[in-house]
Amino acid sequence: MIEVTFDQLQGWLMLFFWPFVRITAFMMAAPLMGHSSVPRQAKLGLAALLTVVIGPSLPPLPEAPLISWASLGIMIEQMLIGIAIGLTMQVTFAVVQAAGEFIGLQMGLAFATFFSPDTGANTMILSRLFYMISLLMFLAFNGHLIVIEILASTFLTLPIGIGTFNAGAFELLARFGGTIFVSGMLLALPLVGALLIINLSLGILNRSAPQLTVFNIGFPMSLTTGLFLLMVLMTDIGRFLQGLFSDSLIFLRQLLEAMAPLTT
Repeated sequence: MIEVTFDQLQGWLMLFFWPFVRITAFMMAAPLMGHSSVPRQAKLGLAALLTVVIGPSLPPLPEAPLISWASLGIMIEQMLIGIAIGLTMQVTFAVVQAAGEFIGLQMGLAFATFFSPDTGANTMILSRLFYMISLLMFLAFNGHLIVIEILASTFLTLPIGIGTFNAGAFELLARFGGTIFVSGMLLALPLVGALLIINLSLGILNRSAPQLTVFNIGFPMSLTTGLFLLMVLMTDIGRFLQGLFSDSLIFLRQLLEAMAPLTT
């Protein structure tokens, strides 16, 4: 007869529960796996499957009862690590959304919005289009597999029960948010610059020939030019997204290494 003691049962639960918290926090914060269209049962099932796969390779766990204040602190620690990884990927995809916002405003498509269930707010159509393209490109580059590999490696660089984090890592994550504006403007700059020149030219034309109605000429011209430049932009967006994903994954590895406490 097989007998299972309470200590053995608690060890098995800790071996599953604490990694499961980190992976679940990542699933909820990540832009692809945490999308609202993905059922919660699928997220929890995938998190449980990854936990079962990663569990046997974990380093020794801390000696803390599962139901205790120490266990609660470890659980919060795992949530912070998973959310940090997910936020890094959220910033990456927010770059193309910001570029879509900039281009849409300049093209006169600010009114072309619809409700986005994942953000809970109205989103411009171009921003949504860029977001879906970037998601598909991310899958085509096997970025989701690389992120899962990085997540699995965090249990070695940031073992469970690490106790403390390097505070500078969170400042590094906050500064990484500036990528949204820098890279987003770089992606949108060719279209924004060309459309700005057109708008300035129409403004000068309106001053020199007031009988011309700028609203009847400007909107069709801006929209037509913007659509043509979008077709040109799509021919090179793959190279831009590849560089963006590569830089983000490199930063993610650096962030996780920086989160480890400083040793004296």
